[in-house]
Amino acid sequence: MRIIKLYKYLIAEQKEYVLSKQVLRSGTSVGALVKEAEHAQSKADFINKMNIALKEANETEYWLMLLKDSEYISTKSFDSIHPDSVELIKLLASIVKSSKKSGL
Repeated sequence: MRIIKLYKYLIAEQKEYVLSKQVLRSGTSVGALVKEAEHAQSKADFINKMNIALKEANETEYWLMLLKDSEYISTKSFDSIHPDSVELIKLLASIVKSSKKSGL
């Protein structure tokens, strides 16, 4: 939801339409992929979907950093949302790693 709110802010207040769509796409796809993984067709499919979610979370972090560095969002805003991004990346990386180890 924070990514959607960020997107709305970027288009309404900053009149930024390119980076905002990138962060919206990658940020919302993380949740969609995790939801898909809940009903994966196989263990390999689960790992694949979670791994793609990890890649999308990592990409989202990149867009957030770019938005901060280009001054579309303030350092304060970035510092508010970035820890969530980092935590999500760590969580997904842990899920992928443990799933591979356990044979999932």
